[in-house]
Amino acid sequence: MFENLTDKLERSFKILKGEGRITEINVAETLKEIRRALIDADVNYKVAKSFTDEVKQKALGQDVLKSVKPGQMMTKIVRDELAQLMGGTATDIKLEGNPAVILIAGLQGSGKTTFSGKLASMLKSKKGRQVLLVAGDVYRPAAIDQLKVLGGQIGVEVYTEEGNQNPVEIAENAIKYARQKSYNTVIVDTAGRLAVDEAMMQEITAIKAAVNPSETLFVVDSMTGQDAVNTAKEFNDRLDFDGVVLTKLDGDTRGGAAISIRSVVNKPLKFISSGEKMDALQIFHPERMADRILGMGDVVSLVERAQEQYDEEAARKLKKKLVKDQFNFNDFIEQINQIKKMGNLKDIASMIPGMGKMLKDVDIPDDAFKQTEAIISSMTPAEREKPEIINAKRRERIAKGSGTTLADVNRLMKQFEETRKMMKMVAGGGMKMPRMGRGGFRR
Repeated sequence: MFENLTDKLERSFKILKGEGRITEINVAETLKEIRRALIDADVNYKVAKSFTDEVKQKALGQDVLKSVKPGQMMTKIVRDELAQLMGGTATDIKLEGNPAVILIAGLQGSGKTTFSGKLASMLKSKKGRQVLLVAGDVYRPAAIDQLKVLGGQIGVEVYTEEGNQNPVEIAENAIKYARQKSYNTVIVDTAGRLAVDEAMMQEITAIKAAVNPSETLFVVDSMTGQDAVNTAKEFNDRLDFDGVVLTKLDGDTRGGAAISIRSVVNKPLKFISSGEKMDALQIFHPERMADRILGMGDVVSLVERAQEQYDEEAARKLKKKLVKDQFNFNDFIEQINQIKKMGNLKDIASMIPGMGKMLKDVDIPDDAFKQTEAIISSMTPAEREKPEIINAKRRERIAKGSGTTLADVNRLMKQFEETRKMMKMVAGGGMKMPRMGRGGFRR
């Protein structure tokens, strides 16, 4: 999302190269480039100007230590100010009342219904909440069916009233139903609406007054850029929502909305969403986003994603097999599945410091493991269990069965052996992790 902005900010910091102190003269060009980079990323002009003025005030006259270059000092100042601009710290969702009611609002096509499903999944799996989804969009023909499908995927009941065209009544009845069925969380999905549509704005205001939500979230499509910020302001003036959700961050977006929305509406950005998968929802952490914008990666989020898929007992068994050199293709495919569950591969790689820049022009398809999975699936159970029995004849059969070439099978066998050796050394404690060379990762 922030690739172009990251590149431009890095170039602006290089202007200070060789300086021993940050002064008004040598910082002027850097700040000009930073402001230009932010505006190019679709950040609100007033926000960009206010931001660079604040950076200038913090930077001027700061002594540059011998061990710290001026560009590095400026990077630190910009990083801290970016995090502050986006809210400083993460803001948790409020779950108050019995049941706690969360009202979802936004423009049509912003991704409200998909987000409602993702939020229900997150609250159920991570907070142990008993969630009821409410189909309150009575205007879009497929909205109710879409919510039912999503609810089925995540095992969450969806409350509907076929034929009822009054979303206020539906929401009120849903809360009564939730109390009867002991649901402690109700998420009300509503119809998309424009801020200039007075009748629709009165309707969402009436829904909010009727259900008295503990949290009202405004969902906005990040691909609309600066328009997303303007729309959020208009809705906030009428609805006084509690937080913002940015969707479609995996699309072709410059990221300006994420940077400037907090300062314009003075409401926290609470969640960011990408993709259609129900687990593709993250709590928004301003400090981590600032690190990613500046190409520093996001190791904390990467570790958290890994821990979500981490099974302590399975890991213990795997380590035991590695030490005994019993790691096989069943274990190999299981590790691939664990990685896939963590999300988009390029997004995961970008969380590793320095990798985002290295992979900027590298296309990593979502089905990057497809060929590997096909080859392993063409093996017999015995071959997957004992890779050492796979001779030349068996490799030819596997290649034909998987629709690949003998060279592809040979390459996978070689990669598997290298992986097995490395993992055995790491599991046995006899290896220090090597530095990454210039070549990076090989595929």
